Amino acid sequence: MQVTFLGTGTSQGVPVIGCHCTVCRSLDYRDKRLRVSVHVQVQGKSLIIDSGPDFRQQVLRERIDHLDALVFTHEHKDHTAGMDDIRAYNFKQQQDMPVYAEPRVLDQLRREYAYIFADKKYPGVPQVQTIPILSDTESFLVEGVPFQPIRALHYKLPVLGFRIGGFAYVTDANYLAPEAMEQLRGADVIVLNALRVEKHISHFSLPEAVEILTELAPRRAYLTHISHLLGRHRDVEATLPEFIRLAYDGLRLSVE
Repeated sequence: MQVTFLGTGTSQGVPVIGCHCTVCRSLDYRDKRLRVSVHVQVQGKSLIIDSGPDFRQQVLRERIDHLDALVFTHEHKDHTAGMDDIRAYNFKQQQDMPVYAEPRVLDQLRREYAYIFADKKYPGVPQVQTIPILSDTESFLVEGVPFQPIRALHYKLPVLGFRIGGFAYVTDANYLAPEAMEQLRGADVIVLNALRVEKHISHFSLPEAVEILTELAPRRAYLTHISHLLGRHRDVEATLPEFIRLAYDGLRLSVE
C-alpha cells in the first residue's frame, strides 16, 4: 500500500492569509500546508479520503491521473469543497465517481452541490454514485478494498476515521472512545490530527495526540491537520518521540 499526503493543513491552510508569523513566513517547503487529504493506492485501486478546496492543485501536483473512489470523513467545507473537480475523472474515465460517506454527510453534499443532484442536470456537471456508510463499527468495501470505520468526535460532531489494513487515519477529532482506540491498536502506521500545542475545543492538541500515540505504540505515527500555531516543522519534530513525525504535503509512505 502506498499513502500520499495531499494536504496536511488546517481549514485555513498554511500560510494563513494576512499572517506574518515565523511559520507563515517560513521558506521550508514542509511548512506550506494545503487543506487535509490523503491518497491511498492499494489492491490496484486509487482512493482519496476527503477533497478540500485544494483538491485540483493536489491531484495535479501528485499526477493522480486515475481515481476509483472518493471517501469522506465528514461534511465540513475544508474536506468537501473540491468535489466539483472530479469532473475531470468523469470525462477521462467515462463513468460516475463512487462517493462514500455517512447519510448525514451525503445529505449535506446534496444541499451544497444541488446542481450535481438535480433532476435536470446542466451539461458537464460532475457525475457521482453515492454509497452510504451505514455503520460506524462494521467494515465496508470501497471498490473492493476493506475499510474499517473508526468513530471519533469533532467537538460534538460525529466524524469517521478509517483503518485500511495496517494503515489508520483519523483527522478532525478531539475524542476517541475506548472502542475506537481498540480499532486503532495494532496498526503499523497511525495518522492523527494535532492542531496546535494549546488545547482546542474540537481538535487534539500536540500533547494529547502524542499521549494517544504513545499508548497505542504503532511502529510509525504521523501528525496531520496542522495549523501555523503548532510551530515550524523542524522545531516541532525535534521535540517528538522518534516514532512520531510530522506529516507534510507530498510525503509518501509504504505501508505493509
